[in-house]
Amino acid sequence: MVDHELIYLSRADVEAVALDMPTIIQLLEGAFLEKSRGNVEMPPKPGVHPRPNAFIHAMPAFIPSLRSSGINWVSGFPENKARNLPYITGLIILNDVDTGLPYAIMDCTWITAYRTGAKTAIAAKHLARPGSEVVGIIACGMQGRTNLIALESIFPIKRVYAYDSDPEAQKKYIAEMQARFSFEIIGVKEPKEAVAESDLVVTSGPILLNPAPTIQKDWLKPGGFASAVDYDSYWTGEALAQMDLLCTDDLRQFEDHRKSGYFKQTPTPYAELGELVAGLKPGRQNDRQRTMAMNLGLAMDDMAVAPEIYRRARERGLGTVLRL
Repeated sequence: MVDHELIYLSRADVEAVALDMPTIIQLLEGAFLEKSRGNVEMPPKPGVHPRPNAFIHAMPAFIPSLRSSGINWVSGFPENKARNLPYITGLIILNDVDTGLPYAIMDCTWITAYRTGAKTAIAAKHLARPGSEVVGIIACGMQGRTNLIALESIFPIKRVYAYDSDPEAQKKYIAEMQARFSFEIIGVKEPKEAVAESDLVVTSGPILLNPAPTIQKDWLKPGGFASAVDYDSYWTGEALAQMDLLCTDDLRQFEDHRKSGYFKQTPTPYAELGELVAGLKPGRQNDRQRTMAMNLGLAMDDMAVAPEIYRRARERGLGTVLRL
């Protein structure tokens, strides 16, 4: 067999590429258009669960128009925080679509974080009120950061209310985000304070199979938009029932997760994100509707972003050459 080389991109390499959020949003919108046309191959992600509320998922996808195919082997372990380790870790493998040979392996942590934030912004484009100015962040981890970065690229943010059950995490978040942005960032002591006055709310705690939800009916104001990055872990059934419009990124995977025990009190979404992007279904209809995106995280997201990371890394000479 002829020697075959592939490129390994560490987390530092991926971060050094520094792909900007508007580009990530654009790449994902293009992928969702393809999905809405039936042009993406992506089975529901299988997984194993070595510990309670932990997962390791295999996420394969193929986007023909991008000649992008591969898999994200990604894990989420809530107990990692106590070990000073990331909640989300994993590797993305990209395969040549003509030969099947892998040509790149890269850390998935940065990509997963930023493409997830980008999807919140895409959903908010269609479901939030234009001109939304106030953001509520519940859980001041990586997703609390990237979701705010994504929303700021779309909306004229003026104020952020930040809550975390860990006061030190909240304090660190406020310091980092205040150094990055000019708008006001206020730490609050109760989750309700981060929800009640906000136009845009993001919850991003651990994904729990049997959660004890916090957010109650009427906390999200009429006209508010929420992105439940942690599925229904933070939202009570009564609060979810108030949503006038609920979308997800993939209905097939949503129902597959429901069969596994998630979404016990979550209404069936009325639309997929791709349908909103393509204009196949309408988004927000008036300024009083409560709306929510409950995106699951798709292999397609990674296959839309990772090839651009690879291309720019190669241009800059980043990465380590490995032999298959």
